[in-house]
Amino acid sequence: MTQYILASANPDKAQEIREILHSELLHGDIELLPRPTHVPDVVEDGETLEDNARLKAKALVEATGLPSIADDTGLEVDALDGGPGVHAARYAGENATYEDNQRKLLAALDGLPDEKRGARFRTIALLRNPDGSEVIAEGVVGGIIAAEAKGDGWGYDPIFIPNEGAGRRFAEMSSEEKHKLSHRGRAFRKLADLIGSN
Repeated sequence: MTQYILASANPDKAQEIREILHSELLHGDIELLPRPTHVPDVVEDGETLEDNARLKAKALVEATGLPSIADDTGLEVDALDGGPGVHAARYAGENATYEDNQRKLLAALDGLPDEKRGARFRTIALLRNPDGSEVIAEGVVGGIIAAEAKGDGWGYDPIFIPNEGAGRRFAEMSSEEKHKLSHRGRAFRKLADLIGSN
């Protein structure tokens, strides 16, 4: 069994990654170890999602000596010229809550019709090995930003309606339904396929 460190310090994201990889793909071949508590937060100051994923994975490899799996996700909104993009997690400020980010985005799009509220989530999933080699995969899902928040979810899930979601927000879906459609599910399924083929 191969051991990998899961680099994410966000417990909600870490839980999703575990569910995607464990339940759908890995079948016990890979053990995902939690991020050690002694490893400090990584400053995510990269210019791209891949930069940030690499910063996190590299830091965990250096701290543990084990291969590390990391990701970074952006929300690209057409009416904001692709923003907030790589800055989605800190859109409303460095210590913003999920609700702060949602409120700022809803205010920025206030009054726009659905056809002007197009958006997409983009995730880069990255495995970094101790020898410096990497495996990288991307997942994208298109949709629209709803006019109001609904459902029980984190991040932007209460205001994002994927094109293939029958009009429901991610936050209105079960975990299994979301993982089948989501950017993160698509990225990590690709990553696992690439890992398995190596």
